[in-house]
Amino acid sequence: MAAYREIEKNWPAFIVSSCLDAIVAGMRIMIVTDAWFPQTNGVVSTLAQTAAWLGRFRHEVRIINPRDFHSVPCPTYPEIQLSLFPYAKVKRSILAFAPHAVHIATEGPLGLAARRFCVARGMPFTTSYHTQFPQYLRTRLPVPLRLSYGALRWFHGAAVRCMVSTASVRADLAAHGFANLAIWPRGVDTELFKPHSKDFLPLPRPIAAYVGRVAVEKNIDAFLAMEWSGSKIVVGDGPERARLEAQYRHANFLGFRFGEELARHLAAADVMVFPSRTDTFGLVNLEAMACGAPVAAYPVTGPIDVVTDGVTGALDLDLAAAARRALNIDPRACREHALKSGWDVCSRQFEGNLQRSELLAQPKLILASRLVRESALDSASSSSIRPSRTRL
Repeated sequence: MAAYREIEKNWPAFIVSSCLDAIVAGMRIMIVTDAWFPQTNGVVSTLAQTAAWLGRFRHEVRIINPRDFHSVPCPTYPEIQLSLFPYAKVKRSILAFAPHAVHIATEGPLGLAARRFCVARGMPFTTSYHTQFPQYLRTRLPVPLRLSYGALRWFHGAAVRCMVSTASVRADLAAHGFANLAIWPRGVDTELFKPHSKDFLPLPRPIAAYVGRVAVEKNIDAFLAMEWSGSKIVVGDGPERARLEAQYRHANFLGFRFGEELARHLAAADVMVFPSRTDTFGLVNLEAMACGAPVAAYPVTGPIDVVTDGVTGALDLDLAAAARRALNIDPRACREHALKSGWDVCSRQFEGNLQRSELLAQPKLILASRLVRESALDSASSSSIRPSRTRL
């Protein structure tokens, strides 16, 4: 603690560069997230892939995540860990790493603590919007949408930029009063996710697959209840699995699958059905297309930006009709579309959206006459993050 008090006594100042050209190789980038391994979801996969590519771009990346804190399971969603009283440790971590750029990826306890620190010190930061939280919360609690959107405006409004995955999400948030929005698209590992033999799944055809978390906000009932002449598989796990497995005995619940095994399940399906109405993107849609599997979904925010109706899948308010129509899609067109969405391009977009800050040490006597903010040790070091497993 003495070292941190010494830092505060010296008081260097944050000098902000507003020019995106200032983003150069060799930055220290801190990402703060309440979603991290061992969670299996699109947010974790996106952050892990982005951090890995930033490392390849010669940046130094540090992730503040729940593994570094005393955490408890989230009520009704035990896979999510909520960090308890994290502010002091978040503050020390930021000071020790002395980042050139801070990105706050989630609105949970860690995100709130990092936001508090940055706002109090006048340090610019960026955020990202990964889930349609107001709609997600509405599926669990009777919270008015205006209150949820108000809380999100407060959280993201302090950021220099709030990154969103698609144009439709940006339009939706803009309609709710958000003004600092920037696009950060998603990518897919096309070397891992690629076409494989359909014989991998010895089930009656056609095979319709759902891949992802088995949770209420994913609207999996719509998939399992739709009329279908072949087989249905559910790849994933979550709090709703026991209920759904008992209610829909005709479906095959396969649990978690990762890496190449996941890719083989996607490639063996005849159509990937995405029933969610609350996702901002749906990373698994790109993964399915990369495997040559067309996507059937509702024409809502997320899928409308990812799925080209009649080319890479089918969008319809009747999910069963969309799934049947998707069977006529050319798998080669799906693969060709996915090949245009590499993680390197997406990570460069993220890099360009960051807000760089310079740490300039100044004499203490000069600083005494000015309003200045805390900084950190320049000697801390870390290694680039490498994703350890792939999202469902």
